[in-house]
Order: sequence, then C-alpha cells, then structure tokens
Amino acid sequence: MVPKPRVLDLTAIAICTLAWGTTWFAITFQLGVVDPVVSLVYRFALSAALLFGWCAVRGLPLRLNAAQHAAAVGIGLFTFGIDYTFIYLAEERISSAVVAVIFATLSLVNLVIFRAVFAQRAPARAWVAASLGAAGVALLSWSEISTGHLDARARVGFAMAGVAVAAASVGNVFAHRGEAAGAAVAGLTAWALAYGVLVLALYALGTGRAWLFEPSLGYVASLIYLAIFGSVVAFLFYYALARRRGYSSASYISALTPAVAMTVSSVFEGKSWGPLAIGGLALVLLGQWLLLRARRA
Repeated sequence: MVPKPRVLDLTAIAICTLAWGTTWFAITFQLGVVDPVVSLVYRFALSAALLFGWCAVRGLPLRLNAAQHAAAVGIGLFTFGIDYTFIYLAEERISSAVVAVIFATLSLVNLVIFRAVFAQRAPARAWVAASLGAAGVALLSWSEISTGHLDARARVGFAMAGVAVAAASVGNVFAHRGEAAGAAVAGLTAWALAYGVLVLALYALGTGRAWLFEPSLGYVASLIYLAIFGSVVAFLFYYALARRRGYSSASYISALTPAVAMTVSSVFEGKSWGPLAIGGLALVLLGQWLLLRARRA
C-alpha cells in the first residue's frame, strides 16, 4: 500500500526536523581541534561514500547527463561547500541559537529567489507562514539573542550566517534544475556530495589548512552521526519533500529545527523554556500548518 502524500510529507518533515535539529548540538563536537573545512571534508566524504554504496546495492541510477551534472556541481558548491562552511564558521563566533534564527529566514529567501529565477508565484499563505516561522524562531531564542555581545567577532558571525542562508537558497535553485533535468534524488545527491567534497578539499589545500583528525569519542561519534543522519538521511527526505511540496515549503524545516535544538540543549546543557519560547513555538507550528494547507508553489 502506497502512503498518502500527506503522510509522506509529515514523515519527511519529522525526520528532517529531528535530524537537523540535533545536528546543531552535534556540530559543537566538531569545533576546536580540527579545522571546520577539514571536518566538512571528512563528513561529506563519508556521506558520499555511503550514498554511492547504497545506490549501488539498491540498483539506483547513478549516471547523470551533462545538465544533471551541472546541477550537481551547483548543489555541491553552494549547499555542501559554501553554505556549510559558513555555518561552521558562524558557530565559532556566535551561538548556535542565533545562527538558527538567521537560518529560519531561508523559507522567505527561497520565496524571493524562486520568484526571481523561475517566476514562481507562491500563495499568500506561504509568505505568511514563512514570516511566522522567522518570528517564532526569534521568540524561541530571544533570551540568547538579547544577552549576546555584538562585538566585531559577533558581527562577522552574523554576516557569515547570512552568507550561509543565501548559499543554501542558491543550492536549492540548482536542486530544482536537477529535478527539471530528470535526475533521481539519490543519484543527484550522491554526486552533489562528491562535488562538495572536491570543492572543500581544494579550498582547504589552497588555503593551507592543517589536515588533522581528532580520535576522541565525541568527535568521531558526532562525525558519523552528522554524515549519516544530518547529510544522507535528511537530504534524501528533504529533496523528496521539496519535489512534492516546493522548495520554499520544504525549507520551512529550518524554522522547526530550533525547537528540537532547544530541547536537546535543555537536556544536555540545562537550558530552560520561558513564556516567549513557548509563544514562539506556537507561531512556528502555526506556520507549518499553514504551509501544509497551501498548494504547491
């Protein structure tokens, strides 16, 4: 029996939200000894190897034509290269909660860029939902935002997070082009990860970054978790959801993940939820409900 589209959508949203919501905490174990760019090379190299192997075992198509390879290069450069590099660098300068707030605007940015590039007219409900998500995440993390120090280092972190959001949106444009070119989700994602590794490795070599590895349990365990769940599993479900619901609707997950991140933080770091956070969560969930009722952009 084939699951109904709404069930598939809710399943994908739940899996991506849980996976990416917990990666904010997992990323903190990657920072410190190993350069962030080198850590990303390790992460995405493992992800690409696992996904290529899974496609081979399942007999899923891996051959791409020129247009599909071009889309994979774009995804690799902007999503797995620029986007994640700037996320890691931003988290070295500002708290993950603040980065999450900035990233919650991804759905709004996607609406603007997809309107400009593909002339897609999203329903008004989608714009309202995306705005509710951004406002809700701001309330969720208001205590950390209001207590942050906006020194020069923090301002650089804000700028880096903004670059990450823009790069993620451009990466979605290339993912849409890969879909239009007829590329399968798994094969396109596998090649995009491989191209991302190539971009990151060349950048690390060109900038003289130290190729260190931290053999601690925290670093290795978080690396494996990020590679499997934060990259392979989450992106396969995300891109499948985006093809069914549109990339702006799918990217609303960026507004849902901070709630999971805060829950993880309350368990492992003792952080508490105040009235503003509860109100913010209500706005985020209302926005998601509106998007699920909106037609595909």
